[in-house]
Amino acid sequence: MKRLYFNNKNLRLSYVDFEGNGKPILLCLHGHFGNARTFSKFAQTLKNWHVFALDQRGHGWSDHADSSHYKREDYIHDIEQFIEQVIDDNQPIVILGHSLGGVNAYQFAAKHNDKVRALIIEDIGAEVNDDLSFAKSIIDTAPTLEDLSENLKNFGINDSRYFLESAFETGNGWHFRFDKNNLPISQESLNGVWWDDFLATDCQAILLHGRHSHVVNIKQIERMADKRINTTYQVFEDSGHAIHYDEPKQFIKIVSDFLDKL
Repeated sequence: MKRLYFNNKNLRLSYVDFEGNGKPILLCLHGHFGNARTFSKFAQTLKNWHVFALDQRGHGWSDHADSSHYKREDYIHDIEQFIEQVIDDNQPIVILGHSLGGVNAYQFAAKHNDKVRALIIEDIGAEVNDDLSFAKSIIDTAPTLEDLSENLKNFGINDSRYFLESAFETGNGWHFRFDKNNLPISQESLNGVWWDDFLATDCQAILLHGRHSHVVNIKQIERMADKRINTTYQVFEDSGHAIHYDEPKQFIKIVSDFLDKL
């Protein structure tokens, strides 16, 4: 596993290469507040795939953009540049996307049908309506990692594991890598009705849904699977929005089984 970088216009973007030259490619896209390493445990189990995970703009080790550049087209262009500069291969790839990354995945596929072999969409719908305005109030600096975690409880986040993947320490204390001031703007751009994009492709797809998710409900997941051909879904009974954290073993099994059938 190695961390590398590429440039898109004036932004330096980071990604993790889990290595595996010559194998089919799986690109993983995290959700808001996440980063590429959220898929590390999962990626290391896939011996027959060359897995990449992208730190999307404003997250992880990638640069923060200014407030006007967290639009849909900005995220899609990052993926385009990643494939052009890093993968540089004519073979279509599989994209796994969680939340923000899931919409980015199916919107990229809608624009570049020939570049996508299959889609794995983790807990996001074709209709998105969420509010991340609380992010601006997350503490900038905390004296300890525990204090950073405790601050998240003010916003109803009692399980902070997903967020703490983005924590880092400096001489002044602990901070988060994500662009907390602009993530609400990113979410506003993500909100919308995206059925045309979701239904624009017919490659194999699987929808992964956490039964206790606050982001998308089972009725929408069922409707998505019914309306799009070559689409199945799997419900994770003990999961919330971040299935790969809540039920990692089952997540690995379901995704691995899907990949094995391609």
